[in-house]
Amino acid sequence: MTSHPDAARHASAARPTTVRHARTHHTGRILRGTALVTVAILAFGGTAAYSVYAKLNGNINRVDVSGLIGPRPTPSEGGKDPNAGKDVNILLIGSDSREGENGQIGGQVATSMRSDTTLVMHISADRSRVEMVSIPRDSLVDIPACQTTNGETYPENHAMFNVAFARGWDKGQDLESAAACTWRTVEANTGITIDDFALVDFAGFQTMVDAIGGVPICIPFDMDDRKAKLHIQAGNHELDGKTALAYARSRYNQGNDGSDTGRIGNQQRLLAAMAAEILKKNVLTDWTELLGLLNAATKSLTTSMSTPDMAGLAYSARSIRTGNITFMTIPWAPARSDKNRVEWTSEAETVWANIAVDKPMLTGTSQDPAAQPTGAPSATASPTPGQTATASPSKTPKPKATRKAGREAFTLDDDTGSC
Repeated sequence: MTSHPDAARHASAARPTTVRHARTHHTGRILRGTALVTVAILAFGGTAAYSVYAKLNGNINRVDVSGLIGPRPTPSEGGKDPNAGKDVNILLIGSDSREGENGQIGGQVATSMRSDTTLVMHISADRSRVEMVSIPRDSLVDIPACQTTNGETYPENHAMFNVAFARGWDKGQDLESAAACTWRTVEANTGITIDDFALVDFAGFQTMVDAIGGVPICIPFDMDDRKAKLHIQAGNHELDGKTALAYARSRYNQGNDGSDTGRIGNQQRLLAAMAAEILKKNVLTDWTELLGLLNAATKSLTTSMSTPDMAGLAYSARSIRTGNITFMTIPWAPARSDKNRVEWTSEAETVWANIAVDKPMLTGTSQDPAAQPTGAPSATASPTPGQTATASPSKTPKPKATRKAGREAFTLDDDTGSC
């Protein structure tokens, strides 16, 4: 197998990280995450609070992948935030499991588990930025040799990105093997260090949306997709869990070409809307809502993180502003070897290099905000001498999307769809 030509060029320096012993799994919106911290703090305040904390902690599916991902950076010393003073990269995986309740939602079409969505979440060392990078599952990448929990090894090869998760599962028959192979693949192709991972399935995502009372979002055009069981008209909607999941999964609708890259924009818009809704809710003072959200989130997740680690990290990032929460898809182009697959462009190298050294990820790219021209106000025609200016009828301009989700980076403050 040929190695990734630029993987080592921007490899991040070894940095302290927490030891991965029996880490807890939680993919709950770490964008704000103060809810977990509240429970963690209250856990030390009394028996009743501790019992709530223990219940939530017991919901989480813990996995330990430390033996499968190879040597890691030096462990950090203890503290409220084990990652204090350093940036953190968390691998977020949406699984396409069709077992149990997931089969009722997505249909019984596969006997094994597959990854449906993958993002790298970067949290800056100063906790001022959260950056979410989607990796198209059809990306052609180098997949390193992956060891599974049963001792088998999947040989290195060049294939679609989501093959890493699938082969890890097929060989090891467990999430540890699947997640570890995806983890190693991301590190091998990006040069960044992943600190932890979190995984959520269909049922878990649906439950989390319902737990926050639905997601307000603008749907710019009618969407009808029989395979995803989505039928929704254009306009402003508040999606319940079932509809939100269908929206995230939909590929065969009027606004998409049937590709995975085509639906990434919708997935990003939905995650951004969820984050905005959670940020808007005052969960710290609404105990009932807090417990409902946490109970749903923790039952949905598999992770390598422990609950205290998540709590400390989330609390340290509590002041992040919406304009500093950014979504993007790693820059890609149709693959030269297969038009139905994609390969990353040279700008992808810049994005990963920036993340590796904790710079804002768009620095030096065509989407760098600092390089964007500032639009001058449009000139207003002046009346000629002797004429009286007449006011033209005032028209309210129709709102226009300022960023194309999936193809352009955007923050929670940007407009990605008009209704």
